[in-house]
Amino acid sequence: MADAIRTESEQPTLKRVIGPSLLLLFVVGDILGTGVYALTGKVANEVGGAVWLPFLLAFVVALLTAFSYLELVTKYPRAAGAALYTHKAFGIHFLTFMVTFAVMCSGLTSASSASKAFAGNFGEAFDLSIGDGFALTAIALGFITLVALINFRGVGESVKANVVLTCVELTGLLIVICIGAWALGGGNGDLSRLTEFNTPPGDAVALSVTAGTALAFFAMVGFEDSVNMAEETRDPVRIFPKVMLTGLCITGLIYVLVAISAVALVTPEDLGEGDTPLLKVVEAGAPAFPLTIFAFITMFAVANSALINMMMASRLLYGMANERVLPTVLGRVHPTRRTPWVGIIFTTVIAFGLIWFADLAALGGTTALLLLCVFTVVNVAVLVLRKDPVDHDHFKAPTVIPIIGAIACAFLASPFSGRATADYRIAGVLLVVGIVLWAITYAANKYVPGAITRP
Repeated sequence: MADAIRTESEQPTLKRVIGPSLLLLFVVGDILGTGVYALTGKVANEVGGAVWLPFLLAFVVALLTAFSYLELVTKYPRAAGAALYTHKAFGIHFLTFMVTFAVMCSGLTSASSASKAFAGNFGEAFDLSIGDGFALTAIALGFITLVALINFRGVGESVKANVVLTCVELTGLLIVICIGAWALGGGNGDLSRLTEFNTPPGDAVALSVTAGTALAFFAMVGFEDSVNMAEETRDPVRIFPKVMLTGLCITGLIYVLVAISAVALVTPEDLGEGDTPLLKVVEAGAPAFPLTIFAFITMFAVANSALINMMMASRLLYGMANERVLPTVLGRVHPTRRTPWVGIIFTTVIAFGLIWFADLAALGGTTALLLLCVFTVVNVAVLVLRKDPVDHDHFKAPTVIPIIGAIACAFLASPFSGRATADYRIAGVLLVVGIVLWAITYAANKYVPGAITRP
């Protein structure tokens, strides 16, 4: 009888199964993906031959913010990430909601950009004549529908699957680096492009670099997701600092080497055309290499990004609905599949609209914009929470780092960075949807008691 009565404090906790090696693979695998596979050419459009520079600067900004995340995750080793830190620091329900909704929307824009990248590589892999935008859009819509069906059916991500996916994504990037080194060693390519900018000397160069950095930042996001694994990590206070910083440095180095290989073998103008820049690099550096194989590697990498992000978005929506900060109908679970089917439909419809109305660069830019805003809040939160001591030792970032991180993130999110207006337009529409949902829930809870019940 005693076993049948369990208090809330006696509920089972998450199993701590993740050690340093698996956590490192998770961090690296979460960062690698659509950003570098699809947006290297778009960054080249912004800055020219010095395409490696925005990736390096994006890495530095991500590293600064990672120090803030490390202080917070070792201080509060629980899942929930930015939403938890925002709530603890400011205690403003609406702000916590908007930060959480922004994280969810960043998942949708990331998945939508992955769908467009998938469509481009699908056309290359099967040598289809799909130069018109409508055909590519149709493939992207079909792909995101397939992702929704898989999401609905239920996807159990195991640790082994994550290792395999990470290895495939990493393999594709190492192929590009090796082909670049081989071609340059053989006297092919042009390293002089690495110092060329597509704007005249002066202030315009700085603006093009910051605009490229604001877009390249999309390739560096993902490290922040690892803090949600804190409750499943063995000794997170000790493990997280070394693992997260190591993972960021590995991916930063890979991205810079990929960017150097790309622009040395393909002109920035050619690199910026279409949605398959790295395929052009492989073709230019190793004409005998089977492009179909590399196209499939790229498709696999971006497909994984889309699936992970759509799962995250629908589950986050489900959690927000169950906490009654969104209409609880969005948290309904299918009785057979046990998946949040309303949330899946809702997020898929939004993704349809993003794929139809936005291009790849705008989707990547919007993802970076939303997360830069979230990172600004997190960098400020770590300073506010210095007033909240805990009873265990934890990582502490030098005070100047979150200050610089907050300023850098806020600047890259601002119009002063040269960010495209389309990014603000898309982000604004998404956040208006969030405000409307929050207002509906608030009004229902306040003026119609009992109107919103758990699904």
